[in-house]
Amino acid sequence: MKMKKIGLLCISLILVVSLGLAACEIKNSDEMGSDKDEKAKTEKTVELNVLAAASMTDVLNELGETYKATHKDVKLNFSYGSSGALQTQIEEGAPADIFISAGAKQMDALAEKNLIAADTRKDLLGNDVVLVTPKDSKLGLTSFEDVASDKVKRVAVGGENVPVGQYTQQVFEYYKVWDKIKAKASLGEDVRQVLSWVESGDADCGIVYKTDALTTDKVTVAAAAAADTHKPVLYPEAVVAASKNQDAAKEFLEFLSSPEAKAVFEKAGFTVL
Repeated sequence: MKMKKIGLLCISLILVVSLGLAACEIKNSDEMGSDKDEKAKTEKTVELNVLAAASMTDVLNELGETYKATHKDVKLNFSYGSSGALQTQIEEGAPADIFISAGAKQMDALAEKNLIAADTRKDLLGNDVVLVTPKDSKLGLTSFEDVASDKVKRVAVGGENVPVGQYTQQVFEYYKVWDKIKAKASLGEDVRQVLSWVESGDADCGIVYKTDALTTDKVTVAAAAAADTHKPVLYPEAVVAASKNQDAAKEFLEFLSSPEAKAVFEKAGFTVL
C-alpha cells in the first residue's frame, strides 16, 4: 500500500514537471513569435526625412500627425530651417527624402545639380510678405516706407540666403530705401528667428510671411507688401534624388495636395496652388 502511494506521488510529480516544461515552451514560443512580429514591423517601417522651410513648422507638424494616423508604417522626421541652409545640407549629402522650399531659387539650384527627382517637383503653396511690429508698439508704422524713418532703430529681416530676406530686399529696393534699411537691420537665420525678435521687442519691426504672423498674438501686421514689389512667394516641393524611399516620399507629397491638406494650409493662411 505504501509503495502504491509512492508510485502515485512520483507520477504526479512527473506530470507537474512535464506541464511546467510545456508551459515554458509555449511561453518561449510566444515570446519568439512576438519578437519576430515586432522585428517584422520595424523592418517594414519607412522613415521619411522631410526638410522644409521654417515657415511651414506648425502646419506640417499638424499634417504629419494626420498622415501617421493612417500610415502607421511611415515615420516622418521633420527638419525645419532656412531654405538656403536646407539646400546646403542636401548638397552635402545629409539624409533627405523630401525638400520643401520657401523659394524657387533654392530648388532651382538643386535641380541644376540633379539632386532632386525632376518629375516630382511641384509648386505647392503661395504666401504673402508682411511688415509686423510688437503688439504694444507705439511707433505707428503703416507702410514699408515708414521703416526707413528715423523712428525705427532696429529692423529684423532674413539673411541673404533666407528666402524671406530675399523678398524683403526686393520690397525695399522697390521703394528705393534698401540702403537705409541695411544700416539698421538684424539678420535672422530663418523667418522664425525674425518673428521671435519682433515678439520679444528686440526689434522695432520685422518682415515675415503672413502665415508666421498668424501663429502668434504678440505681433501686429502693420502692412502687406503689394504683389508687384517682389517676386511671387512660392513653395516648391520635390523628392530628393538620393532618397531610398522614392515611392513613400511621392505618396506623402500626394497627400500634401489632397483636399484634407488643402483645408489645413488655407486655414494657416497659405495660398494653395
